[in-house]
Amino acid sequence: MKLRFLTVGVAAVVVSFTAGAGTAAGWWDKPRPPRPGTVVPALPAGQANPMIATGVGIGANTPIYKTSGIGPTALNTAAPAGTEASYIDTAIFPGGTLSAGVTITEAQGINVLRRIGENLQAAGLTYTDVYTMRVFLQNPTGAATADFAGWNRAYRQYFANTDLTTGKFTPVPLGTAAPAKPFVINKSRPSRFALEIENLPVGGWLVEVEVDAAYPKH
Repeated sequence: MKLRFLTVGVAAVVVSFTAGAGTAAGWWDKPRPPRPGTVVPALPAGQANPMIATGVGIGANTPIYKTSGIGPTALNTAAPAGTEASYIDTAIFPGGTLSAGVTITEAQGINVLRRIGENLQAAGLTYTDVYTMRVFLQNPTGAATADFAGWNRAYRQYFANTDLTTGKFTPVPLGTAAPAKPFVINKSRPSRFALEIENLPVGGWLVEVEVDAAYPKH
């Protein structure tokens, strides 16, 4: 197994989030144990739109939900079954035709993240409730390495796409198109790792993701 880790800066500030709320409750002057029922991400210092948290604290008695590993659904019936192209989401890319500069990993990442949204909705949750994510990427056919850049573009369509200082969304590129409004505006920044692995369990898969989410307080 080949492993490639994404790294983030060490210095961090801590923002308090109510579990599942996905909105900052306030800046803390120093780290402290999270209150019961809350999820507290530590975010890199000095960044208005960081991609991921450096870590997450989970308060006592916080109800959580963990998905299984979720891969893309074979929605592109125009492509042969089991091929990488068969996992293009035709709701986003009609006819299975990718927009300019969109990579197959990017397209499959969008497919997977849409499936995760459906999984969360069935459990009474949303993307904003996600606090940890694990990502497994396989090299596209003919590529020497996994497509981390394509995956990160897909990720930004659903996560970490708001400016923490203004609260407004940050435009996200789809392939080589000019950055535009993300598919889902979401300020949540889960902790995350991404690995390049040799094989995923289903032929044609390039992306598999599992997430943990916290149920909102009521």
